Amino acid sequence: MQKQLNLDQFIKTFVTKREESLLKPDFIKYKSELNHRINNKNVLVIGGAGTIGSSYIKAILKFNIRKLVVVDINENGLTELVRDIRSSTGYKIPEEFITYPVNFGDRVFEKIFHHHGPFDIVANFAAHKHVRSEKDIFSIEAMVENNVLRARKLLDLLLEFPPEHFFCVSTDKAANPVNIMGASKKLMEELIMAYSDRLPIKTARFANVAFSNGSLPLGFLERLNKKQPWSCPLGIRRFFVSPQESGELCLMASIMGESGDIFFPKLDEEKDMIPFDQIANDLLATLGMKPDICATEEEACKKALLLNESSTSYPVYFFGSETSGEKPFEEFYTANEQLDLEKFINLGVIKNSKKRNIKEIDEIFNRLHNLFDSREVTKSAVVEILSEYLPNFHHIEKKKNLDQQM
Repeated sequence: MQKQLNLDQFIKTFVTKREESLLKPDFIKYKSELNHRINNKNVLVIGGAGTIGSSYIKAILKFNIRKLVVVDINENGLTELVRDIRSSTGYKIPEEFITYPVNFGDRVFEKIFHHHGPFDIVANFAAHKHVRSEKDIFSIEAMVENNVLRARKLLDLLLEFPPEHFFCVSTDKAANPVNIMGASKKLMEELIMAYSDRLPIKTARFANVAFSNGSLPLGFLERLNKKQPWSCPLGIRRFFVSPQESGELCLMASIMGESGDIFFPKLDEEKDMIPFDQIANDLLATLGMKPDICATEEEACKKALLLNESSTSYPVYFFGSETSGEKPFEEFYTANEQLDLEKFINLGVIKNSKKRNIKEIDEIFNRLHNLFDSREVTKSAVVEILSEYLPNFHHIEKKKNLDQQM
């Protein structure tokens, strides 16, 4: 009989291995300054229905903000966000709390911005975050459009009414990227750095968010609910933070950082980096089961048909990673980046990141626009342009993408 799962406790025990938030000491240290900088402010959150965006909102609603406007293309996600917050205790919900299911690249977003602004705090979490988004040229164009090209439209809009704090989320995959998603976020970092003299811009590279929307661990639970087999790569290690920690990290970065800062969590490679297959095994053990290891996807699917309430084992297909853009582990910073490890207790900051001038940014963007406008656009052509401008980008191509696996 399958045991009940307390997901928050499982994350604390087996994934982050922290009973208290990684950010708690820094929130205590900067409590007074955070209150001063956040209370009575107007806040705009873009991409607020996702795991990190909604966690950021929950973190900032511990303070007394004046107005909160949330934008996301996920209408159902916004509905659940509102229900979740209004059904919970401990949040200080402002009288003006409004959500809009729109794309931040659309004209209607500009109308919303001008009507409800100016905003004191703006945080952008709208991004393509999955390596699987480089499956073909169409998904690649959509990813680059969202992560880079559309982000510039937002920056130009913010120049009209500069906020006190602007945050744009990045990823650990931007450090020595091996996939187009990571390269697009690295280019996004260089884009926002080009504006950091005119806007107070901060960003963060952080670990995988445990059981976030669309993640492999959450996929385990989805498959379990549908009595479908699990599929899990071997030897792929990642740093993890909890959903709460992801929101708190981004809030601390957005409010306490200096323009041009790139934040990352101080995590130990030996202690804090764990493989996905370990999570799978620990999760099954917590549920009172053990893995029934299968040699193929087909075998796993057939065994799943035999599952019932008395099953004590669960079919799992473990495999060696063979998809493009995957590397065994991720990094938060590169060898040539300057670090500040003193200001925050559990956060590091990359300082003085490379700043391109606007002319260089225009050149890169013109080449990308021209490429996407042509009929000859290919994945390799996108990789070539990104590699030319991002020397640390070394794409791993294996001719197979994640959508071709279970």
